[in-house]
Amino acid sequence: MRALILRRLLTAIPTLLLVLIASFALMRFAPGGPFDGERPLAPETRAALEAAYGLNLPMGEQFALFLRRTLAGDFGPSLVYRDFTVTQLIADSLPVSLTLGGLAILLALALGLAAGTVAALRPGGWADEALMLLATIVTALPSFVTGPLLALIFGLWMGWLPVGGLGDSLTSAPQFWVMPVIALALPVAGAIAKLARAGLAAALADATPMALSGGQAQRVAIARALVSEPQMLVLDEATSALDPLVGAQIVALLKRLQREQHIAMLVITHDLALAALFCHRALVLDAGQIVEAGPIVELIAAPQAAMTQRLVAAS
Repeated sequence: MRALILRRLLTAIPTLLLVLIASFALMRFAPGGPFDGERPLAPETRAALEAAYGLNLPMGEQFALFLRRTLAGDFGPSLVYRDFTVTQLIADSLPVSLTLGGLAILLALALGLAAGTVAALRPGGWADEALMLLATIVTALPSFVTGPLLALIFGLWMGWLPVGGLGDSLTSAPQFWVMPVIALALPVAGAIAKLARAGLAAALADATPMALSGGQAQRVAIARALVSEPQMLVLDEATSALDPLVGAQIVALLKRLQREQHIAMLVITHDLALAALFCHRALVLDAGQIVEAGPIVELIAAPQAAMTQRLVAAS
């Protein structure tokens, strides 16, 4: 694991370097510049601004300065908001962005998984068709379309939610966050719904009785037996193919049924300890012949027949 993590980190270093080089090249060689506007600047003013921002340095020095500042987390002064640095702007807006993104992801997961599950349970039905159509629509509509629509309907027409601002804080004014979170979550929720529906529908279509685990199969068999409201259940090696934990669960289920519904139980088993949980009397067979009979507690405490002794030792 350590070697894998180390290889991943070493691979990330040249990748990040290539990204930095590409970003620098795009910024420096793209047409236009940060000081271009409708009215051209005087040559002296442009030269002063380029000197202030280090744009008059040779290209190699500019890249070295860019790389050093980036690695140190210093992205320089903002070219738009002249009184702030880029780092300050990121620090101010990052908590808001992380909160919006986190809430949007949680909402998208909840809506998408719920819609996908409902659609997969009734494939081809009206709910499936309606939910998948809705998922396709919200996936196709980007956030810059759904956002204004939500603001128009719930903000301007109905007046339920504010259409702008963040309030004093997230805790004091959560209504300011509702529409941005929904607008960000809807496209992702649509994609999750379609993926969940496809995966669950395929899994449910391939499900067969042979795909059931041992504990599931035992529960199904018990449920089928209880449908006819029997007075007695015949349990033939009821826990022999189960792991200890599942076997204990099945035993607890059977004990509860015996207690609550007063069902008699005929237990066929090689495990006398298991039989003692349900039965008062026991018959011990050897080669199809009854070799010992009596209260099961007495048979376990003082076995007489050789077969009974072997069963007690094995239990």
